Amino acid sequence: MQSKLDAWSRAAISRRLAEVVADGNSMMSAVVGVFEELQQAPGTVIPIAAVSEVSRREVSIEGTITQLWESSSAAIQQVGLIEDETGRTKVTVWEKSRQPAVREGERVTLRNVAKSWYGGRVSVAVTGWSDISFPEREAWWAE
Repeated sequence: MQSKLDAWSRAAISRRLAEVVADGNSMMSAVVGVFEELQQAPGTVIPIAAVSEVSRREVSIEGTITQLWESSSAAIQQVGLIEDETGRTKVTVWEKSRQPAVREGERVTLRNVAKSWYGGRVSVAVTGWSDISFPEREAWWAE
């Protein structure tokens, strides 16, 4: 379990498990519940397929940009699809977000992106509060 919840210390996980068991839940139910809770906690990178299931408005995801297309709005810097092994979703990068450009085929981590629904499908939007990182890009000073 620890390898899947690297952002959480053993002490934090233990404390949360103890709280849930103290509330009268069985150990098995506590482990499953706490694991799911911490897996979807704010700031934790979640699978794209889980975006529609989390209750908060902002999520963090990682995947590959599989397609980009021209936007019909000047307010949109980029629009396309991001995909991981669990699914894919539309991603919009707003011009006002002042974020770096992404490229097709590039692996990206999107942190604190706004979750929204359009046409019955979940999508994400990169805002000024979001962060885009590129795990496979070399640092500019290493080039």
